[in-house]
This record gives sequence, structure tokens and C-alpha cells, in this order.
Amino acid sequence: MKNIRVILISGVSGSGKTTAIKALEDIGFYCVDNLPILLFPKFLELCEQSGGKISKVAVVEDIRGSISYPEEDAQRGKDRLEEPRGILQHLKQEGFLIEILFLECSDPILMRRFSETRRQHPLAAGGTIWEGIRKERAWLQGIRDMANQVIDTSQFNVHELKDKIQQYAMEGSNHRQMRVTLLSFGYSFGIPYEADLVLDVRFLPNPYFVEELKRLKGEDSKVRDYILQWEETRDFLSRLQAFISFLIPLYEREGKTHLTIGVGCTGGRHRSVVIVNQLAETLKRSLPGQGARLSVRHRDAEKG
Repeated sequence: MKNIRVILISGVSGSGKTTAIKALEDIGFYCVDNLPILLFPKFLELCEQSGGKISKVAVVEDIRGSISYPEEDAQRGKDRLEEPRGILQHLKQEGFLIEILFLECSDPILMRRFSETRRQHPLAAGGTIWEGIRKERAWLQGIRDMANQVIDTSQFNVHELKDKIQQYAMEGSNHRQMRVTLLSFGYSFGIPYEADLVLDVRFLPNPYFVEELKRLKGEDSKVRDYILQWEETRDFLSRLQAFISFLIPLYEREGKTHLTIGVGCTGGRHRSVVIVNQLAETLKRSLPGQGARLSVRHRDAEKG
């Protein structure tokens, strides 16, 4: 393995890539913005020849390459990803520890950001911002699928995003440990962009339709007891724990540093919260031996 940590930042236009690269620069990363992918191997080679002076680098890379042809369809865009994919795979085989950090953002927030800054979307030439966003998502799906970590910047201001990026960099300094985040959410508020796996628990009995429970939250023992009393709930949790325990070492083997598992119910207040909390309790006993760290977040528990 090379003694250089490499974070490659990509993501949709308007998601905060410039803020991300500045945040990493502030904590000692050697940073380059918009380095052409064909120059990436040469850049890392020069860093390696620095005699240890450069030990961590970050690069904002527009993996779309020279995409400037709005008339090209999504399939041709996917085909153009094969060269960057091959370059990254070769560098990993050479021993470089390359992490891909992908920044996401919801479409309404992107529309607002472009409107407020009066910037034109790079793929909206001759069309609308919405068309540019849609086309870019299709182009970038390949690199998003390769990402070690996806961060949804929709609700972050500049300072919060900077903190989040720096937290990611510091948490990932030990490449042998993978951080697992269990995230509850409500489908009413949208699927979280950062989720690597999404589980739908709307098949479980809903406490919302029990008068004495509907106004309580999933953290309440009465709600928890109601949901856990059902055999299908206990069976689901047992199978889910085995499934996640099976997946984690395989993701670690592929070099993934962060895994976000989203668990959703209708409003994100009852069933998803209980399932996430129960899953966290059972996984805590098995994950330490696998080198993973576990955190829990309830995105929508306070809404509604």
C-alpha cells in the first residue's frame, strides 16, 4: 500500500464541491480543484515522489470528463465513464488508497441554489436548469455507485458542510475501520440521498392508528413494546441482523469506509425509529469484532 491517502470528490453541480475541497485544505490536505482524470495518475506519482512531504491529498474531479455535448444521450455518458473507472481501478491495484466522496443534493435545493447565484447549470445549455440536473444525474450515476461515502448537502449551510467534510476526513483516517450509520426516515419526507441501503418497514403494524400511541415517538417504551410484540417484527430483525453482519466484511474488503443504512416508515416517527434502535443494540455486540463503528440518526422523528 502507498503511504498517501487520496480523497476524490465528485458530485452534482451545486452540491458544495468547492466548499468541500477548501474544508480539506484547512486540515492539511494537499488539494487540487478540477484536475482532468487523465492527469490523475501522474499527479499521484509526483506526490509519491515528494519524499513523504505529501501524505494526504484531495482532488475535485469532474468524472464526466469533457462532457459538453447536451445532444449525447445517457447511455453514451455511461460509456464515457469506462475510462475513468479503468484509471481508478488501476491506481487501486497499484496500492493507492483512493476514497470517492460523492456530494448529493435534492433537486428543489439545487434549483434554488442556481437561481440565487444566477449560475447556469453546466449541462443546461439551450435548456432549463431542471433538464441539466436530470441529465447530470444520469451521467454521474456510475461514479456515485463507486463512492465510498455519499453526503446529502441539501440541509447544510456552508459552515455545517465544512464541519461534515472535516468529520468525514478525520473518521476515515483509519482505513481498516468502516463506520456504519443507521438512519431512520419517513417516506413522506423523501428517501435520504446518502443511504447505501434502504429498507422499507411500512409492512409492520402502525402505532399511528392506535389512539394512545399516535402522538408518542418511537423512543417511547409503549411504542417500542407495541411494535416488538409482533412475530413478524422479531423475525424481520433477526434476518436483518444476519444480513448486515454478512455484508459488512464484504464492504470492508472492497475498501468502503462508510455504510449508511436507511430504514423508512411513513412518517419516520414510530416504526423506523424502533427498528433502527433495536438493530443498533443487537449490532453493537457483533460489529466491534469486525472493526466497524456504529452510529444512529433519526432524521424525521421530530417532524409532523
